[in-house]
Amino acid sequence: MKLDIIGDIHGCFNEFFLLTKKLGYDWSEGVPLHKNERKLAFVGDLTDRGPESLKVIETVWKLTVKRKLSFYVPGNHCNKLYRYFLGNKVQITHGLETTVAEYKSLPEDEQKSIRKKFIDLYENAPLYHHLDNGKLVIAHAGITEDLIGKNNAKVKTFVLYGDITGQTNPDGTPVRRDWAKSYNGDAYIVYGHTPVKEVRIINNTYNIDTGAVFGGKLTALKYPEMEIVSVPSSMPYLAEKFRNFN
Repeated sequence: MKLDIIGDIHGCFNEFFLLTKKLGYDWSEGVPLHKNERKLAFVGDLTDRGPESLKVIETVWKLTVKRKLSFYVPGNHCNKLYRYFLGNKVQITHGLETTVAEYKSLPEDEQKSIRKKFIDLYENAPLYHHLDNGKLVIAHAGITEDLIGKNNAKVKTFVLYGDITGQTNPDGTPVRRDWAKSYNGDAYIVYGHTPVKEVRIINNTYNIDTGAVFGGKLTALKYPEMEIVSVPSSMPYLAEKFRNFN
């Protein structure tokens, strides 16, 4: 299995395009395809905050649902957009407002199309991918060894939000424990969710969210080579959005 696992895109379609080109993907058929049968995988949070969330949705839907040529797991922003598209009451904040503005600017028939595609993508996605005979797990906010193989409410909360404490930070985001520090499993865990300036590698875990939407980089991890490939972001740099682990 040869994968290029891409970190949180958050609507940064141009960076996604440039990164896949750098990885050797060809877009002549309208989606990124690799001549050496490599496939893309996505750690979630395709949308929100960036300028072209709907183009990202369209591309990942075509790859994952229509052509079955990529792997996708949902992130917390994906979950919130899904609930919005179902008509549930959600707060249109923390980036969702950008995706909703894009959506509402479309003609009604195009709104129906992108809504259906995203719901289709989301409902056909597992909470996390357990791949390559158990050697690799892709989960948006990570997962602990004892939760691998399970699918319940605790797992859903963990893979979407991380190891939350129940407390909140001043900006309203949940306080999260550093679960990767105590991970001791053999499987590689590839995740995103928490922006870091450089890929964080600890105990067989790889945080590949390098803050593309906050002016950092969009990063891919080549598997099984475990090589890191990045492209710089065109977004304004917001240093306060990156977490520094001690």
